[in-house]
Amino acid sequence: MSALFLSTSVLELPLVHPFTIARGSEVSARTVLFRLSWNGLEGLGETAPIARYNESAESVTAYFAEHAPRGDDPYLLDDLLSEDIPAAARCGLDVALHDLIGKDCGKPLYRLLGLNPAETPLTSFTVGIGDPETTLRKVAELGSHPVMKVKLGAGSRTSQIETIESIRSKYSGTIRIDANEGWSAEEAAAILGELERFEIEFCEQPIPAGHPEQLRYVRERSAIPIVTDEDSRTAEDLPALIGCVDGINVKLVKTGGIRGALKMIHAARAMKFKIMIGCMVESQILATAAAQLSPLADWADIDGPFLTKDDPFAGITYERGKIVLPDGPGLGVREKTVA
Repeated sequence: MSALFLSTSVLELPLVHPFTIARGSEVSARTVLFRLSWNGLEGLGETAPIARYNESAESVTAYFAEHAPRGDDPYLLDDLLSEDIPAAARCGLDVALHDLIGKDCGKPLYRLLGLNPAETPLTSFTVGIGDPETTLRKVAELGSHPVMKVKLGAGSRTSQIETIESIRSKYSGTIRIDANEGWSAEEAAAILGELERFEIEFCEQPIPAGHPEQLRYVRERSAIPIVTDEDSRTAEDLPALIGCVDGINVKLVKTGGIRGALKMIHAARAMKFKIMIGCMVESQILATAAAQLSPLADWADIDGPFLTKDDPFAGITYERGKIVLPDGPGLGVREKTVA
């Protein structure tokens, strides 16, 4: 058996439009590309570190500059993916290992996980915070896409309500909203009360993380279901949220990869939470890895490939908003050829 050899590099992903949420704006995303070689095969992985959790592309590459994989058998996942590895770093290695195992077996990852690719959900397309003209232009670009997620949490209460009102006047599909911790509990209850008339499917992370009793306060006063993101990083966070929220957002980079995401999904089902599989702004590698788990979810927000331009990889596609998984071995992601 040959040794596992890992290389990492920073992947720069320019965006189609500047992307703004309550915490700030970006015009490009920086992720880390993983290439894991073994027995003549190459597993592709990616991680999209989250600055809010003090992780960055530099911290991930620095970690692996000092720490080689902890073994040479890609099937020994418990040994290779110890939880003392930082979550963002572990995510990229986890994804590359699962891609490598699938390629070694000659099977798509969803088949190795026992999942039906016909059961993938519709995914939302995210519209960042912007002025009314820019927002409506982005809405028009969506065309007939059936699900939209709108970023809120910044600006006046009136302007945020007017944003949804203007979108609803042009868009008849499903609308979700995400405040990215931008409101107080009292503001959230008040704003959600005014937004009920626009048929909002759910509100994601209305208040700063770490205050489940305040989430309970919002939920008890809102007809719009409440979903967490920043409050639900791993399975261990979920017990504190029982009775406080309706659902959780599972992201591979928060959970440390596919194994952590599966643990979180099964824990969430036991606790009667609904589940969304989400993503960061990322390439097709990480988005396709997340999509492999989407048959287990109620909702999906896997729209990284919508937001970036010149993605060097091809993976999932969409059919009227429904995620279509590639049928190649492992993740099924392929590298685009340069003309």
